[in-house]
Amino acid sequence: MSEVKLLNDVTDEQQRSYLVPLAFLTLLFLMWGFITSMNDILIPHFQNVFQLSHLQAMLIQFCFFGAYFIISVIYFFSSIRHGDLISKIGYKKGIILGLLIMAFGCLLFYPAAEFKLYSLFLSALFILASGMTLLQIAANPYVALLGKPKNAAGRLNLTQAVNSFGTTVGPLIGAYFIFSPVSDMLNVDVKSVQMPYLTLAAILGILAIFFVFAKLPKLTENTSVVKGLGAIKYRHLVLGAICIFMYVGGEVTIGSTLIRFLNLENIAGFSEKEASVFLSFYWGGLMVGRFFGAIALSNMKSNTIRSAAFGAVVVLSFVTVYFLIGERISLIWLGLVLFNLVAFIAGGYKPNRTLGLFAAIVIFLILIALLAQGEVAMWAILSIGLFNSIMWSNIFTLAIKGLGKYTSQGSSVLIMAILGAAVVPLLQGLAADLLGIHMSFIIPLFCYIYVLYYGFYGHKINKITLNTNLNK
Repeated sequence: MSEVKLLNDVTDEQQRSYLVPLAFLTLLFLMWGFITSMNDILIPHFQNVFQLSHLQAMLIQFCFFGAYFIISVIYFFSSIRHGDLISKIGYKKGIILGLLIMAFGCLLFYPAAEFKLYSLFLSALFILASGMTLLQIAANPYVALLGKPKNAAGRLNLTQAVNSFGTTVGPLIGAYFIFSPVSDMLNVDVKSVQMPYLTLAAILGILAIFFVFAKLPKLTENTSVVKGLGAIKYRHLVLGAICIFMYVGGEVTIGSTLIRFLNLENIAGFSEKEASVFLSFYWGGLMVGRFFGAIALSNMKSNTIRSAAFGAVVVLSFVTVYFLIGERISLIWLGLVLFNLVAFIAGGYKPNRTLGLFAAIVIFLILIALLAQGEVAMWAILSIGLFNSIMWSNIFTLAIKGLGKYTSQGSSVLIMAILGAAVVPLLQGLAADLLGIHMSFIIPLFCYIYVLYYGFYGHKINKITLNTNLNK
């Protein structure tokens, strides 16, 4: 893999000049969060338009996240042989290429809707996600470079939080444009997706043009290719990759099934548009939990400041829901957010302990949803987002710990495990066809049982293997 370095240390003047590029780069994280959560709107919409089974509808997530896996595999093996390809062509060009591919994928929604071809929609989603994969490979290092190295972690946490904001507003905006033209389910029009995705294509194109002319840090590369597959000799990495597979699979399949779940008369009986509003609680919980995680794992030396920061997140979350939806829902949400905060404190700010505890809570919530009905089942599922929040970062951190020179290779293996977001929704779709939507949540239940195992036991480093590998 390659080591990427700045040509010069970042001065205060340079850092100020990077504020505008950093703002646009942060917008990229918002965009791919927005686009990803839009799939949860497309699933029920296409299911009505094309009269799809639950399994067929989940092909949307299969094609989208399958692209992550395929592009990551190609990139992984190419990097083993030739070095880091993105750093060779330049991270800036990598971002521009990713944006253009994404824009092309969005443009394909227009002919797909004109000809009413579900297969063309799936191809468009695959192309869109392929560009997004390249964008993620290139954009994350750029965030670290746009400023002083000591503040890199803070910038990355900020972009992740903005990404979660995109997943939160995506269902709201998507539902407004896609479901609003529908007066009744007998007159569903697939062309309602054209304008939203043409708009996204235009925004992505404008961003690409901006990055063409943007003044960004110059990079140099010291190519040191690590040959072979040394990373997979580490037991905790392999188990961590399985954990990423299970976690992203569970998270995505719940989001993908939520609208249909809230459609059920014994749960809420919501229309697609009404359910989309509550879908935002699921993804919004991810954002709130990530802010809690950033505070909990920060270097704040004063407990008073940390407590004040926690309190600010709680109050802002409550006030936002209060003014947007109303008092009753805001009080329910406040209780769930406080429960999440207590769980963070109980986790002792330790990644493995917090991961295992959160997985146990999610298992408990899914069991409640399976056994209950009405609002109890609804809020049990919606609140899972709060406890999904830190799982990605905690699993990732635990899985690459102690890999040394194989850290980059190990990271690539973990990115490939996003395949879970393609496979698990298919399994839940099949379960929904056979058992019904309600009981299909038994599929993500098994996913989180594995996350529980990894948090408490599977993350432990096999010291004999580690020492052997380090001495080679």
